[in-house]
Formats: sequence, C-alpha cells, structure tokens
Amino acid sequence: MRRRVGFETAPCSLSFYSIIISEEVVTIAMVDYKIIRDSVHGSIRVDKEFLPLAEAPELQRLHSIHQLGLAYLVYPGANHTRFEHSLGAFSVAGRICESLGLDPGEAAQVRTAALLHDIGHLPYSHTFEMVLHEQFGIDHEEISRRLVRGEDTVLSQGEMKTLGKYVSVPEAIECMGLDPREIARLLGGAAAKPVRGLDRHRGQTHFNGKRYLSQIVSGTVDADQLDYLVRDAHYTGVAYGVIDLDRLIETFDVFNGDLVIERGGLSAVEGMLVARSLMFTSVYFHKTVRISELMLAKAVEGFGPEDIYSMHQMTDATLLSRLDAEGGLCGEIATLIKYRRLFKRAHALAVTDVAEGQWDAIDRLGDMKRRRQVEEEIATRAGIEPGHVIIDVPSSELPVSEPRISLMDVRILQQNKVKLLPKLSPIASALQTRRAYDWAVMVACPEKHKAKVAKAAQKVLGF
Repeated sequence: MRRRVGFETAPCSLSFYSIIISEEVVTIAMVDYKIIRDSVHGSIRVDKEFLPLAEAPELQRLHSIHQLGLAYLVYPGANHTRFEHSLGAFSVAGRICESLGLDPGEAAQVRTAALLHDIGHLPYSHTFEMVLHEQFGIDHEEISRRLVRGEDTVLSQGEMKTLGKYVSVPEAIECMGLDPREIARLLGGAAAKPVRGLDRHRGQTHFNGKRYLSQIVSGTVDADQLDYLVRDAHYTGVAYGVIDLDRLIETFDVFNGDLVIERGGLSAVEGMLVARSLMFTSVYFHKTVRISELMLAKAVEGFGPEDIYSMHQMTDATLLSRLDAEGGLCGEIATLIKYRRLFKRAHALAVTDVAEGQWDAIDRLGDMKRRRQVEEEIATRAGIEPGHVIIDVPSSELPVSEPRISLMDVRILQQNKVKLLPKLSPIASALQTRRAYDWAVMVACPEKHKAKVAKAAQKVLGF
C-alpha cells in the first residue's frame, strides 16, 4: 500500500505533526523545518513557524491558480501555479534578508509578506485585473491586504463546514508573534510603518524609517520579480528571463532606509530589467495570450458586481464551471477556451505606426465603457453578434496589471552616494521609453468573421 505522509496544525500549535500512514494517524514531535523541492530554486527550507501559514486555505487555494493565466494555451509548459511562485518569492526574500543581515524579526516580517503577497489573486492571475479596477477601483494587492488582516475570506460557508477547524492567515501570523496589519502594510509596495528615532544598519545611522522592508517584497527590483522572471522563463521555455540572481542578491544593501544596489551589481540589474521587458513582449503580451485573456474577461463581465467581487473565492476550474453554467455568451466563451477555439486578430495598429496625435484617441479607448461601445459598433457594422468583437489597448491595462514595468528608479550606491539607475545606465534610459507590447490597438473576433470585422474596425476606429 502506498504510504501517504502529510501534516495538520491547529491555531498556535507548533509542537506536533500528524503523520498519516495508510489510514492511521500518528502524532510525533515536530521537526524544526521542512524541505520542499522546487523546480527553480532547488531545496527551499520552510522553518516550523511558517508551516501553519503555508497550510492556510488562503495559500492552498493558489495551487489551483495558474501563475501565467491562460499562457499555457500558447506555451504548453506554463502550467505552474501561484503557490509555486509564492514559495519561490518566500525563498528569494529569505536570501535577500540573509544577505542584508536583517535581524530575525525583520526577516520574519519580510518572508511572511513575500509568501502572502499574491493570496488575493482572482482566477487566472492578472486576467481580470482591469475588470476589478473598473468595477471596484481596487486590485489583487488590496484583496491580499484584506485577507491578511482577516477582513475577508477565500472560503464559502460550505467549505468552512467541510474543513472544520483550520488556521487562517491572520491567525497563523499572530501565532508567529507578528501583527497582521504590519504584514499587510508591506504588500504591494506600501510603506512600512515609520520608525521613530535612529535606525542602524551595517554601521549606518538614518532617520527615514524602514522602507526597505516593503521594497524587498514589492519594489523596482524585488523578490516577487526575481522569482517570477526566472520561473516563467523556465516553464515557458523562453530564454529571456535568465538573470544573475546570485549576483543581485549579493549586491543588495540598505542606505538611508531604502533598498539599494551596490555599484558592482549594475550589470546584473540591467540584465534583470532587460529580461523583464522582453518577457512582457514575448510572453505576457503575446497576442494569442492577450486574446484568450480578453475573451475570458468579457465573459466575466456578465456576472453581477457581487459575483465579480467574490471571485477571489474561486479557482481556475470553478470559474470555468460557473461560466459554463451561466450559458449564453459566458458559456460559449468557456467552451471556446476549454477547447482552444480562440478569436483571431482581425485588425491592429502597430506601436511603430502610430501617427502623432493618434495616442489621444487610443487613450480614450482605455476607458472600458468607451471600449465596449466601440466594440458593439464594430460588431453591428460587421453584422455579427455583440460580444464577438474584442478590442485590446495595452497602454491602458499595463499600468494597472504591472505598474512596475516602466519604473527604473533603482538606487545605485557608489562611494557612499546614491544615484538613480538611468543616470548611470543608457540601457535603463532606453527601457524607460520602450513599450513592452507591439500593438497600440488590436481588434479580435471569431476567425470566420475576420474579413468583415477588419473592414468595420478600420471605418469605426479611423486607423
């Protein structure tokens, strides 16, 4: 009989494992840590105080959320999950803390925040970020903060009944002697609580607080990006996400309360920023990936506001099932996604072809209501059903889904002075103006309607 080994925990109980062998449960003393094998970072050590946190429902749900949304429809290997990435960010954050020589309390805060930074993601990760933004004016980071503070839950009433006794994220955080509100402040680049008085680190004295704690988790160069770039490149099979992770970690420092990079790490930072830009162009904003995500986003718009807000309680699979059950356009799109019968690009305006003055008209399409009106107008002119035309305007969505993409404000420490990266690096300066997508506007529709939608789009859009 196959031996199954697992563990259970209870609130504030870190003393025992429950080992399941066949159908018997045997309680033994808990070891000091657990080693988890990761395909990117190798062996990741999870100390015992973090184990209940890793087992919390908010984290476990991420096993069922694709890290790259629907990118697996283009890159078949991209089936890795948000849980894997969260564990990777936890590992990278721990290495950064060790390199900086942070005290155990600071390191525990940073590692906890890194592990939890994505628990508010809706199904298919960033796919519905614009819907969330347009409907409620929030993003997944705000949902993550609410979950960390215990203001919301990922569990339905039925799931709570089935699970019985369980440890939530805020309970696990409190068991570690940490404050959930402080951890929430570290998510999404939120400034850490100001520290009054002097703060000493590596022989320095400064008065500006501990911004570096949040910057390790979410900044211009942070544990989040240092994991997802390497991980996404690994699983998609592209070579663009290769970065010198070891060198970067070695050259992190703290200066006047901010996370900085020593001058010797300049080339490694440039490599990371180039990798980020190329990964967006080749993977995250691949035209077929974008089309599939926009199809799914249009289907979800058929939900009511309460349903959309509660999507953080769903997984990828439960969302598709729900869409299928809705029928109509929702069910149609769910079936098309399931069997990869995707819309095709009918018309596009390349970034390089945008004439002077056209960006104003393109920016107006960034408003979702305006975009939906234009989509319906194109569909009507083409004589096809509403909902079968989709317009993509990357310049409006990218600042919402990944606001760090245009940031180059990396602080470089040289001879006890700090300069921003663009002052030292022509590469960084060039990346500030480089767009991470190839088209300014793209119109997609079912393949059989491409010709008439292309003709209608040119007339309606005027370009």
